[in-house]
Amino acid sequence: MKLILKLLLGVIGGIVVGLIAVSLPSWVMDAIVTFQMIFGQFLGFIIPFVILFFITSGVASMGAGSGKTLGLTTGIAYTSSVLAGVFALVIALVVLPLFITESVPMVGEEAGFTPLFELEIDPALGVITALVMAFVFGIGIARTNSPTLKSFFDEGKNIIEKLLWKVVIPFLPFYIASIFAEMAADGTVWETLSSFALVLVLAIATHWLYLIGAFTIAGSVAGQNPFSALKNMLPAYFTGVGTMSSAATIPITVEATKKNRVRESMAETVIPLGANIHLAGSTITIVLAATTVMMMYGDLATPTVLGMLPFIFALAVIMIAAPGVPGGAVIASLGLLTTMLGFTEAAVGIMIAIYMAQDSFGTATNVTGDGAIALLVDRFVNGRHS
Repeated sequence: MKLILKLLLGVIGGIVVGLIAVSLPSWVMDAIVTFQMIFGQFLGFIIPFVILFFITSGVASMGAGSGKTLGLTTGIAYTSSVLAGVFALVIALVVLPLFITESVPMVGEEAGFTPLFELEIDPALGVITALVMAFVFGIGIARTNSPTLKSFFDEGKNIIEKLLWKVVIPFLPFYIASIFAEMAADGTVWETLSSFALVLVLAIATHWLYLIGAFTIAGSVAGQNPFSALKNMLPAYFTGVGTMSSAATIPITVEATKKNRVRESMAETVIPLGANIHLAGSTITIVLAATTVMMMYGDLATPTVLGMLPFIFALAVIMIAAPGVPGGAVIASLGLLTTMLGFTEAAVGIMIAIYMAQDSFGTATNVTGDGAIALLVDRFVNGRHS
């Protein structure tokens, strides 16, 4: 919650600075734009490493003979995230055009601010290259049981995670502030803010529609009342809202899952795994926010079902190994947003702000959905029971 408050202060502070920009020395806005440029390029630099180390470490940890439960859980988690993304896209394409009728200029086009100096930080790897490498090395390590390579990628994951906690997360409020300062100076900030509330309400509503659908399917397969099963998971949902952490919610989610007559051993296996690889709620928000940003800004491609499907399939893969830090899902998705959807630094900043504003509800949906996956896996592995 502290991070959300800092981001809110960043938005407010940025708007205030942008609105009084005309009375400030020109170098102030130029300095803000310079920071925005450097931090944005730094984000672009580390994203391939997030993908490479987190996915490689995750796949390698599964092991060559990890068993039916692991494979089934991973498959259902991926399918769930894909379906959640497609569902969110359909909702967005139907609802958003009713409220977003015209595009606004991309940040910086009207005011013409320029950085104090130019600096290019080129990524060491392309996003897709990093993704392919992650699976090649992850599967290879799992098959060969190479301790040296596994240690290398595990330690690399730890380094990147510390970098996210110590550098990226603390500077995010300032980055968001710089984006909104430039939008306020450009005169485009109010159109953006009006879309914020719409996305937040739509995301939470879509989260709950997804949960009802997921438990309807899981309850039907497991022979349980889906609404009773969902009701039993509410403690996990509200704990997720409060903690903004899937990992911190695991004990509550496990106990809630057991109330749905999932075997103890299965609940204690599937729930911790799901907390790391199942981010359907985060997927919903990213797809909704991305579609909103694309509709708002005419410089980006018009979102269509065929145009967004490859992004959703790739996003679901990224979600399996997203970093376990606040906003980790959207940070991991930035590479796909820039390479597949053509997002600029300004669009990326808006995405982060929109996502972080509802991160707690996305986390709550993730952990609650884990209960539905546990019901399905328990039924498929052990058969129906009472």
